[in-house]
Amino acid sequence: MGNRPDELRALLDSLAKQDGDRVEVVVVGNGSPVPDVPEGVRTIELPENLGIPGGRNVGIEAFGPGGREVDILMFLDDDGLLAGHDTAELCRRAFAGDPRLGIISFRIADPETGITQRRHVPRLRASDPMRSSRVTTFLGGANAVRTKVFAEVGGLPDEFFYAHEETDLAWRALDAGWMIDYRSDMVLYHPTTAPSRHAVYHRMVARNRVWLARRNLPTLLIPVYLGVWMLLTLLRRPSGPALKAWFGGFREGWTTPCGPRRAMKWRTVWRLTRLGRPPVI
Repeated sequence: MGNRPDELRALLDSLAKQDGDRVEVVVVGNGSPVPDVPEGVRTIELPENLGIPGGRNVGIEAFGPGGREVDILMFLDDDGLLAGHDTAELCRRAFAGDPRLGIISFRIADPETGITQRRHVPRLRASDPMRSSRVTTFLGGANAVRTKVFAEVGGLPDEFFYAHEETDLAWRALDAGWMIDYRSDMVLYHPTTAPSRHAVYHRMVARNRVWLARRNLPTLLIPVYLGVWMLLTLLRRPSGPALKAWFGGFREGWTTPCGPRRAMKWRTVWRLTRLGRPPVI
């Protein structure tokens, strides 16, 4: 967004220090000018904010249609920082060693405390962030994706703008037979924050949750999934304004177009269940 030039420069420096082959970098200014960047870093300045998935899709296309000019794409938040010099090499080895691995989710840790927030471990059993495992979704600002995944299932859903776009891609990838790993040894430092700091958080989380279900789940599971999430939202006892925004987004999710529907196979439902997160929660 152009408002964190120092953090962006630190991230780019950490990419330049990666072991092995040079990492080609594109910085997308999502409706904002891009600050000064080191020589060799490509930049794209969009005239308007396309949202998180829209901006990342533009970045993908910078490496050719569907990113096909490269084998792996890393997506990193501009206020993140790669903790080690071996992250790119670890990614290359992981993908080379497992032909069905499609996506890797990095561990996010606070740079001051080293703590990984529970919400940053993309599985239900999140008490031990140091345990790597197969998972059913991934973290949008700290991940690597094999470009063959995009070629097979398409990019991120532009219309989501913010929230749940990663799970939409993850479910489509899993339905196509790809696997997703959470790797605790691939670390992105990122300051501890709360997602609710965004003004649109409650509305878009609810709207996109409905869209996610309408686009991807078998018809029988849609009311179960959304009912569970409504109950969880109420149990968290959000403030009155937050709850009003949430129900407004929930209603919007049913009354607005959600994009193409491609319901996952029942064998994918079973795979998600075996991985520890059936698509009802």
